[in-house]
Amino acid sequence: MPVPASADPWEQSLDATDTAPARRRLPLYEAGAIPVPFVIRGNTERIARDTHWDEHSHPTHELLWNDRGASTATVGERVWTVTPHHGLWIPAGVRHTGWTPAGTWQRAAMFSVDRVPTISEQPTAVEVTPLLRLLLDRLGDAELEDRARATTEAAIVDVLEPAEHELLLRLPRSALLAPIAERIRTTPSDTTSLAEWATRLGVSTRTVTRAFESETGFGFTRWVAAARAQHAITRLTAGDSIDEVATAVGYRSSTAFGTAFRRVTGMSPGRFRNR
Repeated sequence: MPVPASADPWEQSLDATDTAPARRRLPLYEAGAIPVPFVIRGNTERIARDTHWDEHSHPTHELLWNDRGASTATVGERVWTVTPHHGLWIPAGVRHTGWTPAGTWQRAAMFSVDRVPTISEQPTAVEVTPLLRLLLDRLGDAELEDRARATTEAAIVDVLEPAEHELLLRLPRSALLAPIAERIRTTPSDTTSLAEWATRLGVSTRTVTRAFESETGFGFTRWVAAARAQHAITRLTAGDSIDEVATAVGYRSSTAFGTAFRRVTGMSPGRFRNR
């Protein structure tokens, strides 16, 4: 989700006086549809308004990450959370949408399909290590000589690889589960139980559980925890306290929240925020 081609490639800011949600429309391109005169080109944008990115695709591979804040990128039924440490590699030509909250410092790097092989045929998480971040930042030096740029680009390609863990939520698509998914994603503090949902939908709890497992790979409880974790990550990276986040995403205590968050992300809320 890069800035428009007409903008400065390294930094752009929206009008900070306009707080209404923004909507970005970008073209759909097949992989390699447009030749590009670079190996890797980056951009950064400080997002002033909540921004939705309509479905689009790039002729280049794209790496997304943030300097500050958390955003999401969606490909089909999969929703990735993007943070300062959890990037997302999107191969050229793959259609995706996005959501970037106000206050996010968003980064993106575009990679020539002719010069850089994709690290995965499908979108995949990338750990944004301190080394990778330093190398990507170095490309922003307008005075970087050609030889140094080529060396830096080669080093970036060398260290790029899929992450061991990813902040990924698979969305259910059936009409049966749509009300549950919509409610939890828009109101993560909702505490409706599996039994209550089954009663509302007129089916058994086993039917709901099987449907979640079939469509998302998770049962009801694990899926709800994962959906809540996505909201929690956004709030934590925005600086909210752990107690505030716990309440906002439907947990009665910070302890219960911490246990559930750790199961999803592999680390405590405090450690995640302080990385």
